[in-house]
Amino acid sequence: MKKLLRSLKDLFLKPSVRIGLGVLVTGGFIAGVLAWQGFNTAMEATNKEEFCISCHTMHDNLLPELQKTVHWNNRTGVRARCPDCHVPHDFTDKIARKMQASREVFGHLVGTIGTREKFKEHRIVLAQREWARFSANGSKECRACHDYKDMNFDKMRPASQVAMRKAAERNQSCVDCHKGIAHQLPEMKGARNPAFDTLVSSASGQSVDTGKDYFLVVPQELYADEGLTKRIGSVEVATQVKVLETKGDAQRVELALWRKNKGYGRVWYSHFGLNITSATFDKDVAQDTSFVKVLDTREDPMTGLEWQQVTATAWMRKGSVLDSVEPVWSIARASYSGSCSVCHRQPEEAHFDANTWPGLFGGMVGFTSMDDDTARVVLKYLQTHSSDFSKSHGAGSPDSALQTARP
Repeated sequence: MKKLLRSLKDLFLKPSVRIGLGVLVTGGFIAGVLAWQGFNTAMEATNKEEFCISCHTMHDNLLPELQKTVHWNNRTGVRARCPDCHVPHDFTDKIARKMQASREVFGHLVGTIGTREKFKEHRIVLAQREWARFSANGSKECRACHDYKDMNFDKMRPASQVAMRKAAERNQSCVDCHKGIAHQLPEMKGARNPAFDTLVSSASGQSVDTGKDYFLVVPQELYADEGLTKRIGSVEVATQVKVLETKGDAQRVELALWRKNKGYGRVWYSHFGLNITSATFDKDVAQDTSFVKVLDTREDPMTGLEWQQVTATAWMRKGSVLDSVEPVWSIARASYSGSCSVCHRQPEEAHFDANTWPGLFGGMVGFTSMDDDTARVVLKYLQTHSSDFSKSHGAGSPDSALQTARP
């Protein structure tokens, strides 16, 4: 028994004693080749589209979206498959991506993204990871087929020529402009601009004096009582309010705004004749003459609509106002510049009037990754810095909501 154990020990710890060096080297080489071949076979198998869509998470969620796009079916018959876009072509990057992808596999196995509802809930996180990867590598996988140097810009539509020539000059990443090109864009409602957290922190430390005007840093619910139990409406970010009193966690504020004298008059605007939404009330409250005070009535010469200058008081949670609107505009300005200039040169704020901006911005924001809160504040920034203000008040001046933006 001892001899047998000693022989086994020598075999494993001193193989050259029992096995010839040539046999040992040859065996090691063959084992290495077999291991490498096995590794490559596994890599190739996991790089096939059939493998990508073999789980129901991908097959039921992403495949139907891809099948509706030109990347699946087109006049040339050239189709992009899952690995063409989502597996790097360089070996080291490919290995890194395989390791990262283990998170999605784990999420599928434990059920984190196992249903359509769960997948949609986590989709923003999955999308942001891929967007970050494409941004970091210059959309290398996209440009394996769509390289700037191979593009004939003269055959593009005029509007596309301008955008693509500028993108080529900057060697811009494709994903900056073409999110959602092969799959649906995720819901941005769950996302939040972290810059607003800084505003909220500043507002929590803001010293508030009774009778002075302040500006909302985030949207707030409005209530009829100081206990904040009876909701009557909401007030938008950057709206100017006068603080009348503070009790516990609540503040009573006065809103002085404008509304159109038609329907229930639920939507209140910051300026006469301009559709810059500042507050919205429940229809019963908006029609309550004991709540709403009408100060003036005017006809808009541009539309023939009658507008009312109105005021009302309501309660809201304290800690959401600043004595200057400029910090809000700084976030909006940076978001507009950073999100809307990646595809083309964005229009100057004063290039359009306040009533034109909502339609234009609505067509632009769908191509960005702005969350809802950021989109609302950017739109309000554009409207309050529009040509209406550059002509009459000077762009961006924080004039009172009781002043008019038209003569």
